[in-house]
Amino acid sequence: MAKAPRPGSVKTRLSSSIPPEAVADFYRCLLEDTLALARSLKNVEVAIMCPLSDLNDLVHLARNRAAVVAQNGEGLAAGLTSVFSRFSGARPHRTIAFNSDSPHLPPSVLEDAFETLATHDVVVGPTHDGGYYLVGAKISYPTLFANDGMGTSTALERLLSRTRNLQLSVGLADSFYDIDIAEDLTRLAAELRLTPSKAPRTAAWLREWELTAEQSDLRTGTADK
Repeated sequence: MAKAPRPGSVKTRLSSSIPPEAVADFYRCLLEDTLALARSLKNVEVAIMCPLSDLNDLVHLARNRAAVVAQNGEGLAAGLTSVFSRFSGARPHRTIAFNSDSPHLPPSVLEDAFETLATHDVVVGPTHDGGYYLVGAKISYPTLFANDGMGTSTALERLLSRTRNLQLSVGLADSFYDIDIAEDLTRLAAELRLTPSKAPRTAAWLREWELTAEQSDLRTGTADK
């Protein structure tokens, strides 16, 4: 699930502390590393689902490393519905949709999610803020992502409520954190300092971001004396 890395249209909650152009560069790094993560899995077909308006930009970015497919409708719920109607609609087919800003996920999380679908109707990866970074199913359930609440602190509970209404069995993946605010950048930077090879483009961007922040603090400290 991805958007084109344009200033002002991605990771907007970070723009209060980082210029929109820098946020777009950061998102591009996340997307590139997340694509590499997906491609590291064996026997998996990788595709990028995106809004129609972002199709050409993402085709250029993907450079034949993944199919790029335009979703039907607007918004994340429409995008998720499009994923499963496109890839799991005709016949049972284990399909996982996950966030484009998830290079910090261990590959085993995605591999285990596919395995969970062997014995469950749906698999969900919760985030610490009440949302979810991953959802998978074997067939399309057109009402699974209906109603409001995507991207909110109740998104996970709303999704699980709909699975109960549909009488679907659900397996849960490990919980992880989203990259939404400056504190998340600090957490991700600390993680990638230890294992930069996990997401090399993102790790390099974060090193530069931390250096810039330190230099800014030094200048501020000097000015205050």
